[in-house]
Amino acid sequence: MKKIEYIYSKGTHRWAAITCDPERPNYLIDTNEYLIINRDEALLTDPGGMEIFPSVFSAISTEFDPKKIRALFASHQDPDIISSLSLWLDISPGIKCYISWLWETFVPHFGGNNTTFLSIPDEGMPIQLGDLTLQAIPAHYMHSSGNFNLYDPIAKILFSGDVGAALMPHGEECLFVNHFDQHTRFMEGFHRRWFGSNDAKLDWCERVSQMNIDMLCPQHGAIFQGQDVMRFINWLADLKVGLHTQ
Repeated sequence: MKKIEYIYSKGTHRWAAITCDPERPNYLIDTNEYLIINRDEALLTDPGGMEIFPSVFSAISTEFDPKKIRALFASHQDPDIISSLSLWLDISPGIKCYISWLWETFVPHFGGNNTTFLSIPDEGMPIQLGDLTLQAIPAHYMHSSGNFNLYDPIAKILFSGDVGAALMPHGEECLFVNHFDQHTRFMEGFHRRWFGSNDAKLDWCERVSQMNIDMLCPQHGAIFQGQDVMRFINWLADLKVGLHTQ
């Protein structure tokens, strides 16, 4: 089963990572979900596929009432990101889902209606969680054509979705990256194949390099912290992706 661990906590403002399900079948990719808590409400990033909903829900329930999750943030449209939507709506019929405008007629195939979705324009937007202002950061073509990260300027955490994803084998999972140079072997193939545009990649690298980030939290694999954040940005900037790898 998945477990929940706090990666940031200051007063009533917390980030919890729901990670690493060693019991998942081999045919399912492992995913990370992040619960951003501010006072008595929360937002859940990339809540995952329907098949892992029980594990995610159970892990969150050990620390926080899932019915107080007021919004989901979907970085893009993939099933491992948001196919659990209908099950979250069963729990909280009024829950909202932030997603790129590009997918607001696509993701409803997983559930919801025209009152469920809050469209994010291409340039991004602020997202309120009580008195905490988060920011949707454009990450288009990284790898989805309508793709966003989520930045918390108080915690200095960037939820990066598939950017920074690592496909880690059983037995080598970890919460934080321990040895960056060794960790790149888990990232390289994924980023080369799934990221189609070097221009988009460089645009993202330039944008986030100007931000104050203590932790970069991907949807797959381990979290980058401290100096490893810029190490990753520089590594990605130098990596040839998409058609340029042929």
